[in-house]
Amino acid sequence: NEDLRALEAVRGAVGSEIDLMCDFNQKLTLQEAVARCHALDERGLYWLEEPVVFDNYTQSAQLARELKTPVQIGENIYGPRSFLEAVAAQAADLYMPDLMRIGGVTGWMRAASIAGAAGHPMSSHLYPEVSAHLLRATESADWLEWRDWGNPIVAEPFVVKEGLVTVPDRPGNGIEWNEDAIRKFSY
Repeated sequence: NEDLRALEAVRGAVGSEIDLMCDFNQKLTLQEAVARCHALDERGLYWLEEPVVFDNYTQSAQLARELKTPVQIGENIYGPRSFLEAVAAQAADLYMPDLMRIGGVTGWMRAASIAGAAGHPMSSHLYPEVSAHLLRATESADWLEWRDWGNPIVAEPFVVKEGLVTVPDRPGNGIEWNEDAIRKFSY
């Protein structure tokens, strides 16, 4: 099985102390997802991300019920109402909304309230410079998806040490822009 070989290769390279997740990026049919996710079940993955189309909550819920490995969805959900539909359908064990798609800070915090009330851990998809603050204020916080894409245009990039982000205590979201770098990207 190609999935198992890939997982074993990554696990061999990083060791057993690092959590691994598998993102299918909505590419599997339900039949494929059942076969492939069951093959990976009990392999120590932290989650299986979006195995089926994100808004097919019935199929996602079926997988979440059948698997021991948590199913995670959320980055493609638009707005708190759709998020509520997913949670009500028990479409996943874990949720990771995208700050932009869910409705900004207000939409993200509403989604976090929904997830928290239902007992689901909440992670955040991208935009770590803002998402770190949201997770810090969320009781059911789980993972911050970290990308350093913003580093070239911020004056003081966030500090990541031993897998943890230091959230700045400056006003607002703590971002100070590198105006010279931003000018390079102006048109």
